Amino acid sequence: MKKIYYLKTCDTCKRIMRSLSLDGFTIREIKTKPITVSELEEMFQLSGSYESLFSRRAKKYAAMGLKDQKLEEVDYKQLILSDYTFLKRPVIISDTTIFIGSDKKNMQLLKEYFKTN
Repeated sequence: MKKIYYLKTCDTCKRIMRSLSLDGFTIREIKTKPITVSELEEMFQLSGSYESLFSRRAKKYAAMGLKDQKLEEVDYKQLILSDYTFLKRPVIISDTTIFIGSDKKNMQLLKEYFKTN
């Protein structure tokens, strides 16, 4: 299974996707077709937590006062399912390996992975 979950209006997602060879990947835009419970659970199985999939950069995070709350895994799951902006992106799944977000460390691991696979 090879999948990419991204937002088409996100320049960072587009830049990352242009830099990779995406042959054989299913590319999924999350605003027009929101992720399902089973897709999120698949990401959870690979990542180990919903929190790792959650974006604190989402504008709604501050607007909803979430930064002042203690969130649990079930809260992260519900928030991600309730609004596409709460999913850290892009999420790239290649077989049993998952890459979440665009931070520098993750991008380095992603580039190394694509060089060897």
